[in-house]
Amino acid sequence: MAYGTLSRLYVEKTRTELDDLASLGILVVGNAFSSVLLVKGQPGEVERAGGSLLSGADGTALRAALLKLGYAPEDWCGMACWLKTGEQLSPEQLRLAVATLDPATLVACDRAAAELVRNAFLDGLLGLELGRVSMVRGMRVLNLGDFEAALQSMDTKQVMWARLKQIPPLGAPY
Repeated sequence: MAYGTLSRLYVEKTRTELDDLASLGILVVGNAFSSVLLVKGQPGEVERAGGSLLSGADGTALRAALLKLGYAPEDWCGMACWLKTGEQLSPEQLRLAVATLDPATLVACDRAAAELVRNAFLDGLLGLELGRVSMVRGMRVLNLGDFEAALQSMDTKQVMWARLKQIPPLGAPY
């Protein structure tokens, strides 16, 4: 099979899988092929006002932090822990979305996201200690804490930056 044909098949497979997520009402923004998945558990001010996921100050700050760590500007994807209908994402839906997006690093941006990740991947166990990177099913997972709230103070911003510095881009051979 020619390389171009194989590439088209991979792209079509991914497009179909992303369409499946959208048909379930799962909210995803950014680059589906990125190595970092930012999972937001609760809608923030911007999302409650009708803005798109991670388009507020929290998304801007997270993207800036990733860039400063050495990630490419487009190397991020965001996912909400709520459906388009407003209902909570189930652990099964989170597992499906993570399997589809296949990130190397997952960042739980708040307590609700960390809890859903625990329920989806650790059967609710106490793993995912706040501020520490855990390995979960081959992914680095960072329980960042309440990132959006942390933007209100320079001290808490510095805590978030210290946590994010634990997840620099992975170098070859990964």
